[in-house]
Amino acid sequence: MPWLQIKVSIHPEQAETYEDLLLAAGCGAVTYQDAADQPIFEPDLGTTPLWNTTVVTGLFDAEHDLQETLQLLQQAQQQMDTPEGASQPEFKAEILEDKDWEREWMDHYHPMQFGKRLWVCPSWREVPDPEAVNLMLDPGLAFGTGTHPTTALCLEWLDGESLDGQQIVDYGCGSGILGIAALLLGADHVQAVDIDTQALTATLDNLKRNGLEASRLDTYLPPDAPLIKADTLVANILAGPLAELAPTLAERVRPGGKVLLSGLLSQQADELTSVYSRWFEMDPPAEREGWIRLSGTRRQED
Repeated sequence: MPWLQIKVSIHPEQAETYEDLLLAAGCGAVTYQDAADQPIFEPDLGTTPLWNTTVVTGLFDAEHDLQETLQLLQQAQQQMDTPEGASQPEFKAEILEDKDWEREWMDHYHPMQFGKRLWVCPSWREVPDPEAVNLMLDPGLAFGTGTHPTTALCLEWLDGESLDGQQIVDYGCGSGILGIAALLLGADHVQAVDIDTQALTATLDNLKRNGLEASRLDTYLPPDAPLIKADTLVANILAGPLAELAPTLAERVRPGGKVLLSGLLSQQADELTSVYSRWFEMDPPAEREGWIRLSGTRRQED
């Protein structure tokens, strides 16, 4: 069944008003998009910043009367105050091509190699090299497929390390991709931590998908995670949380152990290096597409 949609380009101050109008008109979903390729890398906690030119899209089923909804929006527009510097919104109604969107995404997600040994393979595809270390993945609702530069940088680093018998902490585990990769590359056990219960569920699903014993990976929300001294701690999150969590993460790495950090931009590397240098001998950063990976070795305790 095809879908109908209405798009309106507006000033961010008007976004919630038009969202409410679309929902009141009977749309099934509302999305916000950037109309001018304006990046918002890391918003402050508790905020939802929008782009200077934001496109609000309402999705309707095929039987919906779009003309009636357009008239409603135009009438509401005449009664609104236009923010200073903003132009009058323009409405665009269109038929959305009928597709199986889940299948569309699955068709374009393909096996990827990281380093010399490791492949990440969608669980619905055949592995290209049966003799390689193959991580079968279905990310579900969690972050971490290997397609983002931060994840790729971390996977390549793990592939180049000797992880045999190690205790790993995967802090901000997402889909579990980094922790499970570490297990497949020889680690003994992973403590996976995330603030999102859906991520913890996805991690356990992917653990099972790779035929690994449940006893080799434990999942926790941050307040519940027991303090252990890991041989390697990985944290692919964002620069703000990485800085805030630095003492907590450092405490979870044994003397001589390694830390692997990503999720930060190139301009944030110096600041994060300085923060973690309190506890770690930091390596030179690695960069890909403007994103940075940091690593270091925990100093011996006094």
